[in-house]
Amino acid sequence: MKSLSRASLPLHLQTPLRPLLAARLYATQTGLGTTGPSSQPRRKAVTAFNDDGRVAWGDLTGREKAARTAQQTFNFSFIIIGAVLTTGVAYVLYHDVFSPDSVTSHFNKAVDQVKSDPRATELLGNSKQIKAYGEPTWNKWARDRPIASSIKKDQRGAEHLIMHFNVEGPLNKGVVNLHMIKGPTDSEFVYKYLALDVKGHQRIYLENADASDSPAKSKTKFFGVSWR
Repeated sequence: MKSLSRASLPLHLQTPLRPLLAARLYATQTGLGTTGPSSQPRRKAVTAFNDDGRVAWGDLTGREKAARTAQQTFNFSFIIIGAVLTTGVAYVLYHDVFSPDSVTSHFNKAVDQVKSDPRATELLGNSKQIKAYGEPTWNKWARDRPIASSIKKDQRGAEHLIMHFNVEGPLNKGVVNLHMIKGPTDSEFVYKYLALDVKGHQRIYLENADASDSPAKSKTKFFGVSWR
């Protein structure tokens, strides 16, 4: 059909039509399988809340670079704050619980000393059934009661630890009082006294630096001065 139509055209019109047909055929072939700039998918704008680092820094706009910088600054600050808090908690735990000079450590040692003293167990009862706890509070759990204690430094630079807590056994209840001293050059606290008071009974001294035969008395001397 096309051959007939071309044959029916005059010869002076067939020659100019050939370049036009070739140009249209070339344009059609080159257009197949290609996409224009308008058909490319547009990426989502990067903000401080949705930035996951997938978009390269060089592909970011000025506003997106500012958003990424703000996000990274916030993350870094959060890490620093977390590290500071962790260090603070670790210091408090060591100072108040795990340190040999902590109140908790001295409390545990005093309780063990009460349980191991025959005079104390004679008044309180079986050492395995003796409980020790702090000041009475609204909380019914004895282990949650705070221990009354204080640490003060005197004019000579010696530290004084004063503490008292309650003990309870199957036979009686009592109160333990202790006073410990650490001189300016000492590495640890030593007892000035550790005493158990049970109502209706004479005070029992488990440690007494004032006694002539007490080993703690010699430990509390510094340059010949007895720290009281």
